[in-house]
Amino acid sequence: MRKWGKWVAEVREPNKRSRIWLGSYSSPVAAARAYDTAMFYLRGQTARLNFPECIVKDDDQPPDLSAAFIRKKATAVGAKVDAALHASTAESNSIGFFEKPDLNEYPSPEISEDN
Repeated sequence: MRKWGKWVAEVREPNKRSRIWLGSYSSPVAAARAYDTAMFYLRGQTARLNFPECIVKDDDQPPDLSAAFIRKKATAVGAKVDAALHASTAESNSIGFFEKPDLNEYPSPEISEDN
């Protein structure tokens, strides 16, 4: 997690010192899913994944897996997960569930737990 609250993902290319940047995301799950996608394309079935049950196998896998192709696939998955999590959070907040209280606000006198 970065200081400003974003989660980032990157992987090291096999047998190289270079890294593939997978993007920054607003949730740790999205960053982990982007990482899983990249590792699956790099290592195949032997990859150690965070969410192995969520890997979707493509038929459009090119013969050479370039860093650009892996980055494109991983960022697409991460963005989808971020959007889905953001939509579900917005929906639950509109209903009134999971609202986070402002911890810097003083309690008002008319709302007390003694009543």
